[in-house]
Amino acid sequence: MLEIRPSCENCDKDLAPDATNAMICTYECTFCSYCVTDILNNVCPNCGGGFEKRPVRPKVQLEKHPAQKTRLHKPIVPNKFEVLRKKLEDIAPEKR
Repeated sequence: MLEIRPSCENCDKDLAPDATNAMICTYECTFCSYCVTDILNNVCPNCGGGFEKRPVRPKVQLEKHPAQKTRLHKPIVPNKFEVLRKKLEDIAPEKR
């Protein structure tokens, strides 16, 4: 079951459970679409994978299985991330 994290790990922008701009990697690292596209170039700074749109849990199910409330704010370290990004950004996520 997805945790549905409440914010972007990089910029700390709120990402409500029904947000259509929330993106996740295979480990549920959660970022807003702006950070994924304009900063991360579809490279997860934690695992090197790509991102997909986070699904929206139906409201009835959200009542039974609420979204996580704990925020995880870990802004990227630009110099450190730049090495990983340059290595992976030109390789499709399914081929990394």
